[in-house]
Amino acid sequence: QVQVVESGGGLVQAGGSLRLSCAASGLTFSEYIMGWFRQAPGKEREFVAAISWSGGTYYADSMKGRFTISRDNAKNTAYLQMNSLKPEDTAVYFCAADRYGRLYSRISEYDYWGQGTQVSVSS
Repeated sequence: QVQVVESGGGLVQAGGSLRLSCAASGLTFSEYIMGWFRQAPGKEREFVAAISWSGGTYYADSMKGRFTISRDNAKNTAYLQMNSLKPEDTAVYFCAADRYGRLYSRISEYDYWGQGTQVSVSS
């Protein structure tokens, strides 16, 4: 049974940092693209970042320069380092795994999803 579990969310002041972790089990982690998405209250879920099998990274334009995605295949874990956080970054952050990597920013491409972790940024 595949499980994807996010952790590391919390409350932080504007300008602060958080590092989210995403632990996956029940799959061959190194064969999956790992993506991060977020959903703010009343808004649609949106792409944040993705990392390929080989470590290639992709970001939504608004996150470039502030967020860094990485992975440790030995630990079956992906990470999202978030710096210079803004109140508009407040959302539930989801991790997802995509086997084929046809379009890393498309929600429907991802096969497995975690339950999400709340990130709240105060002004």
